[in-house]
Amino acid sequence: MTRQVTGQPQASAAGFWEEACTGLSGLPGGRGLNIAYEAVDRHTTGPFASRVALRCLAESGAPHEMTYRELAERSSRFASALASLGIGRGERVFVLTGRIPELYIAVLGGLKLGAVVCTLFAAFGPEPIAQRLRLGDGRVLVTTPELYDRKVAASRAELPDLRQVLLTGDPTECLQRPETGSLTTALDEAAAEFQIAPTSTEDPALLHFTSGTTGTPKGAVHVHGAVVGHVATARLVLDLRAEDVYWCTADPGWVTGTSYGIVAPLVIGATSIVDAAEFDVHRWYRTIEEQRVTVWYTAPTAIRRLMRAGDQAAEAYDLSSLRAVASVGEPLNPEAVVWGQRVLHRTIRDNWWQTETGAIAIANYGDAPVRPGSMGRPVPGMTAAVLVRGEDGRAHRDKGHVTVEQRPNTVGELALRTPWPSMFRGYLHDDKRYADCFADGWYVTGDLARIDDDGYFWFVGRADDVIKTAGHLIGPFEVESVLMEHPAVAEAGVIGRPDPLVGEVVKAFVALKPGYTPDEVLRRDLLAHARKRLGATVAPKEIAFQQDLPKTRSGKIVRRLLKARELGLPEGDVSTLEQQ
Repeated sequence: MTRQVTGQPQASAAGFWEEACTGLSGLPGGRGLNIAYEAVDRHTTGPFASRVALRCLAESGAPHEMTYRELAERSSRFASALASLGIGRGERVFVLTGRIPELYIAVLGGLKLGAVVCTLFAAFGPEPIAQRLRLGDGRVLVTTPELYDRKVAASRAELPDLRQVLLTGDPTECLQRPETGSLTTALDEAAAEFQIAPTSTEDPALLHFTSGTTGTPKGAVHVHGAVVGHVATARLVLDLRAEDVYWCTADPGWVTGTSYGIVAPLVIGATSIVDAAEFDVHRWYRTIEEQRVTVWYTAPTAIRRLMRAGDQAAEAYDLSSLRAVASVGEPLNPEAVVWGQRVLHRTIRDNWWQTETGAIAIANYGDAPVRPGSMGRPVPGMTAAVLVRGEDGRAHRDKGHVTVEQRPNTVGELALRTPWPSMFRGYLHDDKRYADCFADGWYVTGDLARIDDDGYFWFVGRADDVIKTAGHLIGPFEVESVLMEHPAVAEAGVIGRPDPLVGEVVKAFVALKPGYTPDEVLRRDLLAHARKRLGATVAPKEIAFQQDLPKTRSGKIVRRLLKARELGLPEGDVSTLEQQ
């Protein structure tokens, strides 16, 4: 029999989610729940109708604003256009653009139709895009002329199920590409009124692809009822309110950019900043200052880049509008929390979730003190636990049953008690892969963690990344965080290198800050620093200097690639890599 972990906050999961539902309207006439209706249409008859929903910042030039009423009308036109193309409920609509208004129009319009919407990261290469269109049975693709020419046109013949490609911008662009249609023309000619399809909480709404360590990407399916999780956690964890100017820096091609960059802020009624440009230290600080951003949701990679620019870069700007700052995407190193308190005068609150969870599951929230380096505590509607592990670090399963670890500070595989509103409902076309994620009423995440005496969760590493040396399990994140405390280190990635004597030895790959020389003196200094902070067992035995660590396009260091390249092994799925 499974039991709840000691120190876990006690709360009624049903009660927490029911309270979140009270702020939602549901489709008129009791026709169900639809994300797009909650996000825009229900605001059009109230005081929010003329409020700015999106303030879109182009790479240059004046911002373009769109009110809730305008966004509702444009997305209804897109839904009408899809219907005229013969697209039906449950069919997949893909969106491949930069962060431009048309992306939001297409996502919301597709949801109104009852279609399943999949956003793709614009920096993907042609093969990852074609692969996802094939796996997802894409029927319609909304993209830009430039992206179509560079990344789609060559594979169009290999996508027979793709009925229509709609290009943004000037309709004359389609004259040069007769196999495409014009989104601008389609919107102008479509009916401005559209009755949103009746959708239930369990009807599929969103498709997010997530890469596995090997094999093909997994298409996680989310339902309209996920909106309950999006809104509840945005209010609780991000402290997001209707009066806020909110900036989620995650691209909508990733789940964070959809759940908290599109859905949650619109449902709550906030004004979202949408920046078309890529990361730039001074642009980001200037955006916070000029737009008077109050709630900022970003990633550890971005925070580390700001840290590398030095405190003086931030001091040149007025960042006093910030009320809340949160981070997600990978664990936030303790020194980044300290930096935020010193430079931003705000505590950056880390949180944890996955594409599969659909919404924040564990977080630093409320008035509880932040413990730098901790993921925080489960949100009230969630039950989280650490499962007893086998020798490989993964949860031990006996005929589908698992056992909850009761001892504090013992490493095991992180698991969440099912169900919750935003939980994924399947991997598209892969029922077995989905079933393998669950055991005895738990979703087994594949992440290793420990829980301290007070119920705070601490990330150790992916089960695939854990290092076993001389009978000890070592999480790479802890080693990387200590290395980053050294003034010379900008980034670090840690792996286990096979060793016949101890199983694996800890090896670190380190990228240096400007002004430091990668020589033997510095190497010895880093080894000594790590040994002093971590002890001889956990500290790295080897350090290699490498300025270009392999990363995903969202900025995460990919440890499995470091290991594969170190050992000359197959690299697996590299579609999300920053540089391939």
